[in-house]
Amino acid sequence: MTPDADPIEILLAEDNPGDVKLTEKAFEQGQVLNNFNVVNDGEEALQYLRQEGEYADAEPVDLLLLDLNMPRKSGDEVLKEMTDDPQLQRVPTVVLTSSSAEADIAKSYDHNANAYLTKPVDFDGLLDVVDRIEGFWLSVVRYPPERR
Repeated sequence: MTPDADPIEILLAEDNPGDVKLTEKAFEQGQVLNNFNVVNDGEEALQYLRQEGEYADAEPVDLLLLDLNMPRKSGDEVLKEMTDDPQLQRVPTVVLTSSSAEADIAKSYDHNANAYLTKPVDFDGLLDVVDRIEGFWLSVVRYPPERR
């Protein structure tokens, strides 16, 4: 990424304040310029992605990091709505959750998640995951032109 490039817009949909703080800290230590935004439930995630209500002025999301276990609307429900919404179908989505259940993994991919990662148990593991996310999703991947 060049120094004058626009920052990558990351949205973390996560209801656990501790996980939010650790993930945010890991991205701060990363190498890719980013705007890191957080919502705490699935309803807010969809409002943010659709730029509705209090998120009307939000930048389009370049990468969604989505927890499955959230209040009001689960990550699975968010994925399903994204799949059914032509404006959200192409938002790159990485499920980042504590579940390693095969049923959750299968359902996430059935609803068009681009990747499924189980949250590491320690900060060093999270730093490694963030480094890999940055290396692939934020440095290598090419996005559809209408996303930027």
